[in-house]
Amino acid sequence: MWVTVTNLKSPENCSLGLEGITRNWLVNVFPNNISVQDIFVSSQSSNCSYGTTTVVKVHTMDLAKMSSRVCEKCFGCEVYVNVDPAANVKTVQTDISALLSTNFSSNFLTIEAVHDSITVLPAVLFTERGLTESTPPRPPKLSTTGEPVDRTVTVECLKKMSLAETNGSTETFMPDQFFRVNLILLIRGILSKPTDIIKKWLQQKLETNNTMSVVNLVIKEGYIRLILYFIYRYNCTFHVQEYHKDNVAKVEQLIHSALTSGYENISFAIQATNISIKHIEPKSCLEEDISSLYGRYVWPETFPQVTAEMGCRKPVSNRAYRLCKLDIETDTTSWDYPNMKNCDKFATVSDISNITVTPDNAAEVVDIIQDLVDVQLSNNSQLSSSELGLVMKKLSEVFGVSIIEPKLGVNIVNIVANILLSETDVTPVADIVLDLTDQMGNSMEFQGESIDIKSPALVLSMINVDPDEFSGLTFGVSVSSTLNPEIFVNQSFVSKPLAETNVTISLPAEINNFFPPGVRNTTRVQFHFYGTPDLFQDPYLINEVDGNWTLHSFVVSASVNNSQVLNLKERVVVTLKHEETRRSKCVFWDFQKYSSLGGWSSSGCETWNISPHQTSCLCDHLTHFGVLLDVSRDPLDPEDVRILTVISHLGCGISSIFLGITLLTYLIFEKLRQDYPSKILINLSTALLGLTLLFLINSWLASFSNHPLCITTAAFLHYFLLASCTWMGLEAFHMYFVLVKVFNTYVPAYLLKFCAVGWGIPLVIVGLVLAIDKDAYGSSVPDRVGVALESTEQFCWIQNNIFYYVTVVGFILLIFLGNMGVFIVVLIQIKKMRANKPLAKSRTALQDLRAVASLTVLLGLTWSLGFFSFGPVRVVMMYLFAICNSFQGKYKIVFHCLMKENVRKQWKAHLCCGRFRVNETSDWSRSVTVDVRNKKGNLVKSDSAHFDKTCSTRSLTPP
Repeated sequence: MWVTVTNLKSPENCSLGLEGITRNWLVNVFPNNISVQDIFVSSQSSNCSYGTTTVVKVHTMDLAKMSSRVCEKCFGCEVYVNVDPAANVKTVQTDISALLSTNFSSNFLTIEAVHDSITVLPAVLFTERGLTESTPPRPPKLSTTGEPVDRTVTVECLKKMSLAETNGSTETFMPDQFFRVNLILLIRGILSKPTDIIKKWLQQKLETNNTMSVVNLVIKEGYIRLILYFIYRYNCTFHVQEYHKDNVAKVEQLIHSALTSGYENISFAIQATNISIKHIEPKSCLEEDISSLYGRYVWPETFPQVTAEMGCRKPVSNRAYRLCKLDIETDTTSWDYPNMKNCDKFATVSDISNITVTPDNAAEVVDIIQDLVDVQLSNNSQLSSSELGLVMKKLSEVFGVSIIEPKLGVNIVNIVANILLSETDVTPVADIVLDLTDQMGNSMEFQGESIDIKSPALVLSMINVDPDEFSGLTFGVSVSSTLNPEIFVNQSFVSKPLAETNVTISLPAEINNFFPPGVRNTTRVQFHFYGTPDLFQDPYLINEVDGNWTLHSFVVSASVNNSQVLNLKERVVVTLKHEETRRSKCVFWDFQKYSSLGGWSSSGCETWNISPHQTSCLCDHLTHFGVLLDVSRDPLDPEDVRILTVISHLGCGISSIFLGITLLTYLIFEKLRQDYPSKILINLSTALLGLTLLFLINSWLASFSNHPLCITTAAFLHYFLLASCTWMGLEAFHMYFVLVKVFNTYVPAYLLKFCAVGWGIPLVIVGLVLAIDKDAYGSSVPDRVGVALESTEQFCWIQNNIFYYVTVVGFILLIFLGNMGVFIVVLIQIKKMRANKPLAKSRTALQDLRAVASLTVLLGLTWSLGFFSFGPVRVVMMYLFAICNSFQGKYKIVFHCLMKENVRKQWKAHLCCGRFRVNETSDWSRSVTVDVRNKKGNLVKSDSAHFDKTCSTRSLTPP
């Protein structure tokens, strides 16, 4: 209630304690059987009004003349009293209201309670009151700014009132003003935490004078464009809460002026554009009487963006809070979920065992269970096995005694969905849950042809069909990470999956033959969608003979009331999306498997792979369907994945730099590219550079979620990988041709033929893949892109197993076998050359090892490590693969630049100065191969000179 205290004689006594004044007043007013227990005083003010009605108190003297001597205080108070002996509640309420409505005077103090603000409620315990009512659902969570800290008031002060006398008229205190602001912020520069920067900037612009507050800020990042620098675009929507109630046009002008001024420093600049300001007038939140686990609370009518405060029922010394929330989407108000963290609850899940379910209280029992489960899961994140069993038992009792109406069904689905989304182990009660959902679909009574009940973890759709007009039925579900699933229904059989759906199930017209006979002209078909796999745990999947399988899709089911659909000639078509791209298999949940424990079975279902991320199942019966994926390949430890990712990206970054230096060296210095080996090197380096650069930016390009862009990226990555392997094979072929096969033989258009093979064959392969199925390329979290690509980031690559093993694994294996053959033949040839040159016997084992290592790298034999990355040595092989192959560019610059004397002298001749500079006409040039244009009749001048350009004569051949 609101209370005013007036002292006409001693204004200095305004400092007297209000609790003491209130207690003295109540002790004198109440009879002996009513004792004061606790008093809470708050929101002290110098004037007072209530609601929209101004309370005017007229004194016997002119207030204007006595303003220097009159002290008036207005405050809200909450009082707890005890009535002993107990009496009728309504009688006590009437008596207390009458006693408090009478003015009280003592020692020049006049105390008056505002009559309309007096509320007398019985303070009873939850257990005495009996069954609870459900708490309202939580509003959707948004990214908003914090609420003003000074807007929390007690329950009796929610209707602020003031008394102001100006020229004989009174002015009523009104709620704060609110404005909706939409704008676009353009930010130049790179911000690590843009949301915090934007929030701080808005507060600095609008909250400097403490007359406004920015609330309910929502920021959506728009596109990013690159001109001369990065410009980030953010769409911002928020409310401005203005406290002084100034002229609307004036406030709008102040907001607009503050936002258009912009901001700039050395790091970034902010500029607001497209500013839209709209004055809104949200209504107050209406009074709401709520009983929950924490007792009964009557939350009074409250202004927007004001937090109501009430004393806890247990313990009475603590406080409960509830915000009258202004919604940023609709500009309307609604009660937020009460903050009861300081209050103790009166019941637990275990207490529902004492409740007897009857037809009259079934709905209230479900409300109690929902409240208890919500509180339990918010505190412990899971239910114990005994609590879970008790909840399922009581829900089963509800089904046994009560008619299931839509509202009751929604509450039951929410209970089950919340349990499924928690960490609770539901395996022991899986059959009970599935049976309950099936019973609900069979027995629910509703108006109309269909009804949908949706939650993130469970969706039920019930459709009453006319058997005479039934030609098939298709049901689809689209899943979102932020919203409840969206349902699509087509009153016909659709063999292809519905657009934008994660799950589609199509029932053929033959289902009509299984509709139960009866007098009713309608039959019910129900669909269930399960967003979590918790109810379908089959522990025997990992021991399957044909692989280790796991459920990697949503589960969907269809059924016809009171009928079992089996042995259909026209198949049911079920299409399910899955993130992984492994081998898939269509299955259904067999309740009779493993001695009625239940398990997955593929009997009666055929598997059709539509795409790497979508599988269709053709089944001859109705039940719960899902898609299993083969996970025989053991996942890597997350720490190994992180280290391998760092090695791969670091190695590719370094390789890109060294490959670029190698290319520039051979392209700038013409004398270095006079022979075939150097030209082969240029082509190989170009292919490797394209491969490493695309690998580095692949995840970034995949993050745009642009399917055509991802296909293009994957196709080019595939092309450069094949081109790199092809040029390694050509390098090996040239080495074999020079050292082993022939000498001094002219081959017309030798390099042109190499280019046709090196760039043409990969182009043909990639073109064929695109022509056959362009969706073979796509984005996924890779599991086989290459052992160096193990990462949890999205990656654009080949998604089709057949194309992958034929065009990547098979092609690389073919090149590897050819290069391995050349490697062996070259080693034998070198050994023969050493035998024919006695001086070569002085070479050390280290020199021989260096020759073998250089050949291994130059021929790409390190790629073979990928074929041995399985079994107990898998992790070791993957590390070796990542280290050896991601540093290809380093090997090129070492063997083709740093270890070649003619390249080093060319660098010194053109890049050095002073005593480090060498004369370009010095005798180093004599070691270079004779110009092939003057020796067109010969392929090479000499075996050693020519081979020097490929893999260093000093390293691989005897001196």
